[in-house]
Amino acid sequence: MTGGTTDGPADATAGATTGTGTDWQAWQDSWDRQQEWYMPDREERFRVMLDMVGATVGTAPRVLDLACGTGSITDRLLKRFPDATSTGVDLDPALLTIARGHFAGDPRVSFVTADLKDPAWTAALPHRSYDAVVTATALHWLPTDHLAALYGQLAPLLPAGGVFLNADHMPDPATPRINAAERAHRHAVMDRARAAGQADWREWWELAAADPVLAGPTRARFALYGEHADGDTPPAAWHVRTLRAAGFDEARTVWCSPSDALVLALK
Repeated sequence: MTGGTTDGPADATAGATTGTGTDWQAWQDSWDRQQEWYMPDREERFRVMLDMVGATVGTAPRVLDLACGTGSITDRLLKRFPDATSTGVDLDPALLTIARGHFAGDPRVSFVTADLKDPAWTAALPHRSYDAVVTATALHWLPTDHLAALYGQLAPLLPAGGVFLNADHMPDPATPRINAAERAHRHAVMDRARAAGQADWREWWELAAADPVLAGPTRARFALYGEHADGDTPPAAWHVRTLRAAGFDEARTVWCSPSDALVLALK
């Protein structure tokens, strides 16, 4: 992960809770800033992801936003394709609280609380079929055996021509010196942003825990996950092989950065 904004932790959610209610847009924006500190190319991967959604399944798709968090992909999806619909799935009660607040009243969006490691999680979905399944910087929370099982559950949700897109950390273990150089550069950029006041992951969650609306969901979130889940980050080639074995006809990388990649699989 890399990043670089200059908004400090003290003002990261300024005005997020007011006398008239919670400013969900402020929380959404502060989450985006925190994530962009780790991933300065975050918007680029979203752009390519949505380019490929439009190229493969058109501009009015039914989308499953997998491990949706605050709904960052759904937000960009609906701005890009106003006729799309989205089902967001996550287990994190705090991020889902933000997502539900942010999209409240939008009939194009629904959210489901589900554990992707539960073999029966798809039963909670409102639809049995989706044109596209999308996810970003989330499935590295899963060990590879759970991720392979999840890929096997996704293929049946898509019709012929349906698309799956996963943007995540996919470093190549065959290039250790390149990986080390990239990591050193990335952390130097992050350190400069931190010195300028950028809130990191831990500080963002401290702000959420101090908010009267998010305090309870944040406690529940840490009871579920702890500080961070212990998942895996296999290389893009592993994802391609595993998706093909799971029932997708084609799969390959369609975008990459020095540490991350976007893999597309077509049913």
